[in-house]
Amino acid sequence: MEIKLTEYGQRRKRLMKKIGTGTAIFRSAPTVVMHNDVEHVFRQDSDFFYLTGFNEPEAVAVLAPHHEEHHFVLFVQPKDPEKETWTGYRCGVEKAKEFYGADEAYPINELHKRLPQYIEKADRIYYHLGRDKNFNEMILSHWQRLMAVYSKRGTGPIAIEDPNPILHPMRQVKSLTELEMLRTAIDISVIAHNRAREFVQVGHYEYEIQAEIEHTFRLHGGTGPAYPSIVASGANSCILHYIENRRQIQENELLLIDAGCSYGYYNGDITRTFPVSNKFTGEQKAIYELVLEAQLKAIESVRPGKPYNEFHDMAVCVLVQGLIDLGLLKGDLEEIIKEEKYKPFYMHKTGHWLGLDVHDVGIYKQGEGTWQPLESGHLLTVEPGLYISPNIKPTEGQPEVPERWHGIGIRIEDDVLVTKTGHEVLTAGVPKMIDEISL
Repeated sequence: MEIKLTEYGQRRKRLMKKIGTGTAIFRSAPTVVMHNDVEHVFRQDSDFFYLTGFNEPEAVAVLAPHHEEHHFVLFVQPKDPEKETWTGYRCGVEKAKEFYGADEAYPINELHKRLPQYIEKADRIYYHLGRDKNFNEMILSHWQRLMAVYSKRGTGPIAIEDPNPILHPMRQVKSLTELEMLRTAIDISVIAHNRAREFVQVGHYEYEIQAEIEHTFRLHGGTGPAYPSIVASGANSCILHYIENRRQIQENELLLIDAGCSYGYYNGDITRTFPVSNKFTGEQKAIYELVLEAQLKAIESVRPGKPYNEFHDMAVCVLVQGLIDLGLLKGDLEEIIKEEKYKPFYMHKTGHWLGLDVHDVGIYKQGEGTWQPLESGHLLTVEPGLYISPNIKPTEGQPEVPERWHGIGIRIEDDVLVTKTGHEVLTAGVPKMIDEISL
């Protein structure tokens, strides 16, 4: 399964229609050196990939809808049999046109010479200033040269504008093909989580569970983990991004697994927490029931037209009221929420966009006090949690936390698609109800 060339072309046409007589420039991700001369596995820049499907480094895409002949231009590494023997095959200049639909393609070393013809008649340049200062300076130098003669020519780009506010809303609403890719990534993630729960035993090390999960990803066609897998036992579950995964799992502990598969650059993201001995302690069960109730009610709030923050606010209300009822917080519900006195227990938001990036692009607010409304085709996570660290320090005026609660960390995360009439939980195949995960 893959995105077809025609869909990439449709995406470019939509973007070019929005930029009118501008020129948009996108650069591929760099090759990243892990240590000395050993490179990380290459992962393409998501914006670049979304528009081109091209999966090589050292490339630049130019979209110039106003140009007489070439609306889509690729600058790529030329064929080089000697280098390809070491680092793998390259598409090359000629195949860039055939395989990726470019109107014209050039060797990447000709970018500096060729770029002016695609920007000199544009009214603005759409380019996101990235981390590569040299490339930024090259774009700026071309713009400055054209601005220097603007008064004589009367044409040229009078501004540089970031394309992200135009492109990222496009990426937020998933196409049918993208949803197929995402469903596959998520389905593999579901299989891996269920396999992990079957595999877990007291005495296993966290890294053994991680290995089983990531083996399952690859076994079912995934490209690997979408992010570093979190396998957190005992008090490690109170560390939000715990990735050491080296502790031995003990009797009567909870195990929190936050792991997702990447498939064709699209990603799953699931978290489940369960008792490794198949039975909750009283305190564990009380906190788990609270987080589960918060998640179920938050998911109910995911509907088209609803503001993005509503499901988070719902989760916070449920969690805070539950903590008050358990005696872990005291005071007025609204005051505790307003003053964020719950933050020692719940310090993150309840979700994020999901897609080509695990924390996918897209705005959450449209300005001060106005939240982005959910739309059909949006995909987001819903992941409330509570974390009672052994080192927890209540806010001023709140009670000390009795030791019997210490070390309990619980998060439950599902991937939820906004549909035309409501929502669909794509990760429903991983059990989370109490009678499904405990005796």
